[in-house]
Amino acid sequence: MKILEITNVDFALRQFLLPLMRALRDAGHEVAGACAEGADLAPARAEGFAIHAVPLVRSMAPGPQFRAFLALRRLIRQERPDLVHAHMPISGLLARFAAWSAGVPVIAYTCHGFLYNQPGPRGRRWLALVLEVLAGKITDLYMTVSTEEAADARRLRINRQARPIGNGRDVTRFQPDAAARARIRAALGVPAERVVVIAVSRQVRHKGYPELLRAMEAVPDAELWIVGERLESDHGESLDPFFARAEERFGERLRRLGRRDDVAALLAAADIFVLPSHFEGLPMSVIEAMLCGLPIVTTDIRGPREQVEDGRQGILVPPGLAAPLARALNRLVGDPTLRRRMGEAARERALAFYDETRVIARTVALIEAAWRRKAGGFL
Repeated sequence: MKILEITNVDFALRQFLLPLMRALRDAGHEVAGACAEGADLAPARAEGFAIHAVPLVRSMAPGPQFRAFLALRRLIRQERPDLVHAHMPISGLLARFAAWSAGVPVIAYTCHGFLYNQPGPRGRRWLALVLEVLAGKITDLYMTVSTEEAADARRLRINRQARPIGNGRDVTRFQPDAAARARIRAALGVPAERVVVIAVSRQVRHKGYPELLRAMEAVPDAELWIVGERLESDHGESLDPFFARAEERFGERLRRLGRRDDVAALLAAADIFVLPSHFEGLPMSVIEAMLCGLPIVTTDIRGPREQVEDGRQGILVPPGLAAPLARALNRLVGDPTLRRRMGEAARERALAFYDETRVIARTVALIEAAWRRKAGGFL
């Protein structure tokens, strides 16, 4: 089978698609990728994958989206894949419509969150829902990363066969690591006994950073590490003013570490993971932190509440509010026994549900089954 994996930006291809592309190639298929050009495509290209640059943008602007659609349709007609597998809300819509118009035999989609569930004008959200329903009708294999999204897709008749596949990370890479903990803390000058709260995500408003910074004002006995950056494709207000004010108030209690390639080691060096997002799919960062044995403080929204059972692997708080977030963090900062118990439960749950090897194997099996159904058993 010739498979074309399509997502929005290079960061997403490297973080989310590359492990699946490897598994599909190992299963004997010819696999290529397509997304916006960027430095994060270098690893996939170094492994021999053909990665096609397409002018995809993360916005609803009609002009750029129409140009991206035309570029996708040209690429698909040129490459003539047997199966197109689309990802992410906007690129997922464009890729499926382009694949359908180009006569691709099998169209697959993995939903990483619905656009109509995200904040914005009501008209835009209704348009997003209508487009999801239309795209769902031409999708042969409809997968979601969370169970709630699969239930919504069936309930709203987006796709009656939608099924959850989950997300996964490498359990051999993300794990408790005493040596990494000592090394990272020594490099940063952080005492062994100091409690560290860590956040790993893109630096955008909907990740909840303004309320996290306000919450940390009321958590004097811990410091905050922020790992990640704002991508060039990210929209919305800059968070620099929030961070500037926080750095004045917190001093060394706030460390902005930027983008790092040693996230597993940083997680192993921390004590509490926090992700106060306003909306999510099924966040990889939570899985990574759980595998590293950290208790989780996150918001009671789709995705995270599927990963974290409140009071067992961590604490769920309402989105957009600093006070409940501060209370949850203070509870864990002041109770090392609770941190240890929740962290152990988090790792146990992550090993049971979010092992990348099993999640990818399930996805590959579904893709191959969809091809057999549609193409008459060529495999």
